[in-house]
Amino acid sequence: MDKNHPNLVQKWRFDYLTLLLLFVLLVSLFTAVSYKGPTLIFASENNSDKQKSDPNQTPADPNERQKTEGKKPHRPLHKHPAFTQRVKERIKMVNRQIRSRDVRDPNTLAAMQIVPRHCFVRPAEQPMAYNDHPLPIGFDQTISQPYIVAFMTEALNLKPDSRVLEIGTGSGYQAAVCAEIAKEVYTIEIVEPLAKSAKKRLKELGYPNVFVKAGDGYFGWPEKAPFDAIIGTAAAGRIPEPLMEQLKPGGRMILPHGREWGLQHLVLITKDEKGKVTKKKVMPVRFVPMTGQVQKPQDKPKKK
Repeated sequence: MDKNHPNLVQKWRFDYLTLLLLFVLLVSLFTAVSYKGPTLIFASENNSDKQKSDPNQTPADPNERQKTEGKKPHRPLHKHPAFTQRVKERIKMVNRQIRSRDVRDPNTLAAMQIVPRHCFVRPAEQPMAYNDHPLPIGFDQTISQPYIVAFMTEALNLKPDSRVLEIGTGSGYQAAVCAEIAKEVYTIEIVEPLAKSAKKRLKELGYPNVFVKAGDGYFGWPEKAPFDAIIGTAAAGRIPEPLMEQLKPGGRMILPHGREWGLQHLVLITKDEKGKVTKKKVMPVRFVPMTGQVQKPQDKPKKK
């Protein structure tokens, strides 16, 4: 056949090579489409190796780790539209009012940047929500200056597993900031309408780890004690004894101390593992007075 039909043989070889080449091209193309590249495996976060965060970057969602582990998130998922509103104002607030005054805890800075402060003030005050001063919230109460909220939060040295007690819920803003960092926040408000509105607001914003009740904060929340951290947002002439008892060994408490019309200071109280208490004045302040039992005369110890 080769001798008699040389052109036919050449044509057959050419067709064979063409088919072979097409087959190789098809196999290569299929392999390229099917290959998705290497899977990236990210190492777990190492606290000693953290990089500096971009102050203009939206903080990472603290629930991501829990969602990947299949656990129910105990912090907000930030699905409410308010979290995406006025973000630039919050970034400006954090950079100019808080970071510039030496608040350095990254958890505190992130929480202050996340929580929509404008949701915690009345409509008339919303244009001023991110200004550097307290604002009225009704019933002779105020929402604290952003810097003071950040300073007190940082002083508590909160951890992801911390349990916090707050005395004086007010609008619920301080509780929300703490709830972005801590595991649970228990907050008490003596003005019942404020307690109800704060509870509703925190629920609407999606804070499953904040628990609000109306009552006298002087007595704390003994059923939920002890607490890793206690924060007071109203000034008293004396530090309530029940709060001292409910502070966990190794815990920290910060609250304003002083008379309504006199000199007030933020006092940082620490309790070591053996129960020894240390008190330190950290900043002169002006807070609304704590009401209720704390205003009653203190019982004098009976003489033996």
